[in-house]
Amino acid sequence: MSLELCILASGSAGNAAVVRSPGGVVLVDAGIGPRSLSERLEGTGVDLTDIKALCLTHLDGDHFSPRWSSTLLRLNIPVHCHVNKVAGLALSCPELMPLIRSFDTAPFSPIDGLTCDPIHFAHDTLGSHGFVIDGFSYRIGYATDLGHVPRYLFDRFRDLDCIALESNYDPQMQANSGRPWFLKRRITGGRGHLSNPQAFSAIRTILDSARRLPDHIVLLHRSRECNCPDLLRTLFSGDGRIAPRLTLAEQHDRSPWLGRKNRAPIAGEQLTLAF
Repeated sequence: MSLELCILASGSAGNAAVVRSPGGVVLVDAGIGPRSLSERLEGTGVDLTDIKALCLTHLDGDHFSPRWSSTLLRLNIPVHCHVNKVAGLALSCPELMPLIRSFDTAPFSPIDGLTCDPIHFAHDTLGSHGFVIDGFSYRIGYATDLGHVPRYLFDRFRDLDCIALESNYDPQMQANSGRPWFLKRRITGGRGHLSNPQAFSAIRTILDSARRLPDHIVLLHRSRECNCPDLLRTLFSGDGRIAPRLTLAEQHDRSPWLGRKNRAPIAGEQLTLAF
């Protein structure tokens, strides 16, 4: 068994994903409550007691709910968050202090056999963090609430087995929406969320320099008001490398388990044969 990713919820009403590995299960964000998450896990072969660590991208309410405190304490689940989020987490949930594990720029290991390499993004005041999750011969990139695409993301996300990237809004739908101007400015101003064209351009740039194509490309955090699944599929299916690998993460339905596929090499890719 290698790594597998399942998106349990993705959007402004709550975000959560699980990574399953031979060493255990890691929860990435906990923006829906434990009861809802437990229900979303039904049929996956995983339940709450299998979760060995929680890794937080940031502390916005759609990424971490304080309702998790008692469950985290009861199950003794360590909570990994960036060092600049520790004070905020401790203020909202002081009972979690014994479980908090801070990270900075260096990779950390939430469970045996798994490494999370944090990537900083310019989201709001304190920023958010994505991860390259590496272990058991599989690499997953998870990035949401980016603000904009930093150039270093292209190198960090090259040659992954699974890319999960935010594609939040359609620019025209955003402009035509009834949202107040300050909210539109926050979302589109470089410290909010990625538009569909920004995400599409980023993924194409990543694939242009890749030595191999990923098994899966997952689009995260779709706006319910200012985006549309049909628009996303039309745009991203314009690249033949993306179309057969595309998964749209949903707010109220989990994705299938996304793991290793048998894939054909791209031009120039080196094949390694095991004897």
